[in-house]
Amino acid sequence: MNPEQKTLINEELLQLVKEFTRKEGDFESGIQGLTVHVCNAPTEPLHCIYTLSLAVVLQGGKELLQDNEVTYCNAGQAMLTTFDLPVVSHVSTASRHAPFIALILKLDYSLIMQTCAELKLSKPPKDMKFQALSSYEVDEGLLDSLKRLLALEKQPSLKKGLLPLVEKEIVVRLLDSPHGMHLRHMAALGSPNGNVLKAATWLKQNFSQAIGMNELAEQAHMSASTFRQHFKALTGTSPLQYLKTLRLQEARDQMLVNGVDATLASNLVGYESSSQFSREYSRLFGLPPQKDIQRLRQTHKM
Repeated sequence: MNPEQKTLINEELLQLVKEFTRKEGDFESGIQGLTVHVCNAPTEPLHCIYTLSLAVVLQGGKELLQDNEVTYCNAGQAMLTTFDLPVVSHVSTASRHAPFIALILKLDYSLIMQTCAELKLSKPPKDMKFQALSSYEVDEGLLDSLKRLLALEKQPSLKKGLLPLVEKEIVVRLLDSPHGMHLRHMAALGSPNGNVLKAATWLKQNFSQAIGMNELAEQAHMSASTFRQHFKALTGTSPLQYLKTLRLQEARDQMLVNGVDATLASNLVGYESSSQFSREYSRLFGLPPQKDIQRLRQTHKM
């Protein structure tokens, strides 16, 4: 398919998104796991957790900072996250006349595993450098698959039968893309990375519980030093810092969305000391809890 055809598919997909919503914000598409993100202006850097997902930027641009490395994702590019990662993210290119528009599709880990097994794909080389976050020029086949996925929302009689097929096609195309080896690396059960993935998933689901890093290393069947080494290689941060980020991000959401105070928020996410919570919160977000939430609310009103 030539560049003109690829551009046409991108424009058709963009038009589908615009028909779905012309408002600013995050919107569920009606297809489980597929959301539309629209932003009319550049945003301030925001700490967040990126999960196993594919993001395709249709218009505008975004920048992410992870482990002191900047990843750029502009119109026509796809970004894959294969591991739950704490990142600093912001929309860099957007305006009211040309808003930032992206499709985000949450990926099914079990479907990736199943597809790797069915296709009998080889494991990646042991010396390959794994990237939990990668960005590359999206190909026309993936764009076409996403277009058909979003179009199913308008075809309820076909949705039930075709949805699983299109979702699997997207996974197959990702495995055949520049992202493919990173997905295979993530899917290698029994490998150190597979054990680290399980440990990180457990942390995300149980971050409010008290757990020692040695105990977590035992769950991953590694020594504490080996576990820290593999964990940092995958996430760009230590297990302890990863846990702190999960807790502090959840506490921030509790204060901003549910209106709880800092003391209750710190207790909800597992902190025993409110002063320690305040220090670590200020270190991560740049302001004490109360001032940070005030700033965020003022920003949202603008």
